Amino acid sequence: MKMSPQAFLDWKSKRITLLAMSGAGKTTLANKLPKANWYHYSGDYRIGTKYLEEPILDNIKRQAMLVPFLRELLLSDSICISNKITVDNLTPVSSFLGKLGNPDLGGLSLQEFKRRQKLHHQAEVAAMNDVPDFIHKAEDIYGYHHFINDAGGSVCELDSPKTLEILAQNTLIVYIKIPPELEQTIIERAKSDPKPLYYREDFLDQKLAEFMRLKNYGSTDVMPPDEFVSWVFPELFKSRLPRYQAIADQYGYTIDANDVANVKGEDDFNRLIAAALASRQC
Repeated sequence: MKMSPQAFLDWKSKRITLLAMSGAGKTTLANKLPKANWYHYSGDYRIGTKYLEEPILDNIKRQAMLVPFLRELLLSDSICISNKITVDNLTPVSSFLGKLGNPDLGGLSLQEFKRRQKLHHQAEVAAMNDVPDFIHKAEDIYGYHHFINDAGGSVCELDSPKTLEILAQNTLIVYIKIPPELEQTIIERAKSDPKPLYYREDFLDQKLAEFMRLKNYGSTDVMPPDEFVSWVFPELFKSRLPRYQAIADQYGYTIDANDVANVKGEDDFNRLIAAALASRQC
């Protein structure tokens, strides 16, 4: 979706998709918009509550069955297990993705890890394809004037042109670009606190082979799970940046993370987006 700055400012029902690496301030920016007017759609929340709900619960139950006390209660239907995924707490989603490595240290086998990666990919595509329906629901049922899609950090990895077309036809795509001076900060933060991540399969295969040669590991089952995540994140970070930019260049617009940090409310947000639209016209 492309438009002039004035057309954006005059837009009665603004619909925006935010794209960014984790740490760029995407969710923080979305949360600065007044919730009385803006419907906040979280791609990760939709993934966890709709498309991965059953696999997430199965994973939790699988772990519970390893505890004899809980196993007996589950088999007798004496207890039930549920998760409490919220927009602000997506831990069950990342816990399901897991980390590749030694099972004795909480890691996953390569086969199981790839199975979960595939499920997450399918779920993320489906969650983004749901955006048009939720735009309609937000206005028709709940009366929201504006809609913001807080897309997951791995949307640039989906390799699904149809999904990008759907987002571009129904929303204004805005990419939050991280300036070079902040890149290393985000990389160091991720390396010190490694989180489960989604990887394109060809990227995973290439980097995993490189990592195992470097560390002289004969099998993924002997790898400490956190070690691979910490090592691969800088490579993943570098590989995603041009993918985000390509999406913005073809379908949308780019704003700077430093400017995002200065946004205090809706008026600042609208001016920032309008400025990005104006810069593309020059």
